[in-house]
Amino acid sequence: MKKILFVASTLSHIENFHIPYLEQFKECGYTVHIMGKTNNKCHISCADKIIPIPFEKNMFSVKNFAFAFKISKIMKSEQYDIISIHTSLAAFFVRVGIMLCSKKPKLVVNTVHGYLFDINTSFFKKNIMLLAEKFTKCVTDIVIVMNSEDYNIAKENKLYKKNLFLINGMGIDLTRFPSVSYRDKLLLRRELNYKGNDFILIYVAEFSKRKNQKFLLDSVNQLRKSGFKNIKLLLLGNGKFFDELQSYARELNINDNIIFAGYTKDTKKYYQMSDVCVSASRIEGLPFNIMEAMSVGLPIVASKVKGHTDLIIPNENGFLFKYNDIDDFCSYIKTLCKNKELRDKMSIKSKNFSKRYSINSVLPNTVEIILREYNKTL
Repeated sequence: MKKILFVASTLSHIENFHIPYLEQFKECGYTVHIMGKTNNKCHISCADKIIPIPFEKNMFSVKNFAFAFKISKIMKSEQYDIISIHTSLAAFFVRVGIMLCSKKPKLVVNTVHGYLFDINTSFFKKNIMLLAEKFTKCVTDIVIVMNSEDYNIAKENKLYKKNLFLINGMGIDLTRFPSVSYRDKLLLRRELNYKGNDFILIYVAEFSKRKNQKFLLDSVNQLRKSGFKNIKLLLLGNGKFFDELQSYARELNINDNIIFAGYTKDTKKYYQMSDVCVSASRIEGLPFNIMEAMSVGLPIVASKVKGHTDLIIPNENGFLFKYNDIDDFCSYIKTLCKNKELRDKMSIKSKNFSKRYSINSVLPNTVEIILREYNKTL
């Protein structure tokens, strides 16, 4: 029986984004193994074997290089037909492990959820990361990317041996994020203790420097000072800067305008009761939070960076503001706040655009790419 290995830095990444792919390969007759750092919910029933590798979040970690030798031995023992790697850190060390292995798999697929650099990244950081990709290119049969800028990066630097593909993300289940009527929106607000006339911005993201929540707090402060007293920013997620940003909100005296809702998997009702989805991120792959918000029918106001520019068509389903430009961001929020007709128009466009990213269309296409490339090796 053919064997495929899915790898990510953490097993939670596989749990969150790849279960339908594991199930599809099992249906195709593959034995499915997964590898990554374990968490509290690492039992994934559709995996035939779970291989725990406690990757550290550091590209220069000595332990990670030691893991590469361990992975090499696993590769030799298991003799996988296909290896599907995800997340930048795991992708690098797994490929180093493959390079150390005398018996290599027939197909190595590097699915890039977003290179951690772009045209605006510092010269040093960009070249270090490019060097890592070029170093492991010799065992990277195909690269799959999710946005046009990453496609150009991979193509211009030839970061693959055989082929390069652009897909519409990993796919989202549109049925999990339906739009609701205005009446149901108001009922949801009442249930969750929000007012009908609140203008609610939602941002679902880990609290990190890259996700840039501090910018949104500063923007809400400016909006409030300019008379938009009913503005609310709903932040879902947790992370390193959660407590720090709560303190910062108190310092700005905007506690009543910022809701730190914490982490939840049940994001649907929060999207449904909101008016606009926002993102201030520095860099993205193809963000699920925006695709989910589009499925619900929210207009999007996001930073003009890699990943966002593939999802948002300005003046159609939202606006793109210059990264870290508060005045630019606030002007778009004011425009949408004052113009319900525009919000309704953008809502329809968002719902229509979201269909491109449905799991029902993305999954078969991606699996077909991998199987077709594998069959070429036989």
